[in-house]
Amino acid sequence: MKQLSFFFALLTTLLLAFSGCQKDDEQASALRLPKLPEQPFQYVSSSPPQLAIGSGIIVIFDTTSSIIPNYFNPDNPLTNAGATLGRVLFYDGHLSKNNLISCGSCHVQRHGFADPNQFSQGFKLEKTTRNSMAIANARFARNYFWDVRAKKLEKQVMMPVQNHLEMGMELLEVLPGKLQSLPYYPALFDAAFGSQDITEERIRFALAQYLRSMNSLDSKYDREAKTGFANFTPLEKMGFELVTRWNSKAKCASCHGGILFDGWTTHNIGLEQEGGDQGAGEGRFKVPSLRNIAVTAPYMHDGRFQTLEDVVEHYNQGIQPNQNLSWDLRNDDNSPLRLNLDEVEKRAIIAFLNTLTDEQYLTDPKFSDPFK
Repeated sequence: MKQLSFFFALLTTLLLAFSGCQKDDEQASALRLPKLPEQPFQYVSSSPPQLAIGSGIIVIFDTTSSIIPNYFNPDNPLTNAGATLGRVLFYDGHLSKNNLISCGSCHVQRHGFADPNQFSQGFKLEKTTRNSMAIANARFARNYFWDVRAKKLEKQVMMPVQNHLEMGMELLEVLPGKLQSLPYYPALFDAAFGSQDITEERIRFALAQYLRSMNSLDSKYDREAKTGFANFTPLEKMGFELVTRWNSKAKCASCHGGILFDGWTTHNIGLEQEGGDQGAGEGRFKVPSLRNIAVTAPYMHDGRFQTLEDVVEHYNQGIQPNQNLSWDLRNDDNSPLRLNLDEVEKRAIIAFLNTLTDEQYLTDPKFSDPFK
């Protein structure tokens, strides 16, 4: 009996060992390696992009531009190798606690790096509480998130990684060692920073470089502004006037101004009478850019609106009374503004918003998932 017991114990041990080896082999074979070009993509532009303001005035900007402030970090200059590393980190599920969720899981390129779902799915398959914002032209922003709680990009990039619902890596000090064990990171860090050392700061810096490289400035609007909008349709021209003119009936430019069609502050836009998510306080939220807006549905901080038609109708007739309602959306008697747009005007606004889609940005390989 003792010999038989010993035999079964030995057999069990061998089976467990075999099973463990099999699991290790499965994990090794399941490890996805990033597919990167032999020569890094060009993330650093050799010449500043040309942008158009108003009716065809061309502006060339650089890091000293007063037209579009460029909030670069002198301690973290953009390099091709740094942005390449940032791209891999952005799409790598190993930045989450259980290796399931990456930044790219919630920021989808073909949707303007927004999430087509109302709320994103976190690492434990739980839903987040706000809609994931689109990403573009982060180098020109001075605050981040719907509630503008992050003022620097190097700080912003790790907040979703740490978030208990999103990626769950609450102990960031564990992350460098985790990445060090992956075969593709030492060489990438060496190329980006001059040594294979992986630190939390270098992870932050690489992600921030990648986001700063993500410029979306080649829409139909940008191309047509250089020709005086010669190829705009009559409806698009009407929409241009309604959206961009400060004194227009639509009043869009009072919040969505400038080349990026965004805002410098937060606003309460009358989504509720009182209560609900208070955002940055008093129901105020960041004014997002309108660039690529046609592909970034659903809209608002909670993804409540599925279409641009819904959004336009909210501003047209749906603004709710609120003691904290932004002044731009009030009448003189403090009642909510009603734009009273007709159907043609509403269609014109949407036609113009569609000209802000940058198709190249939505398909550019240098911003795509390197693990696919």
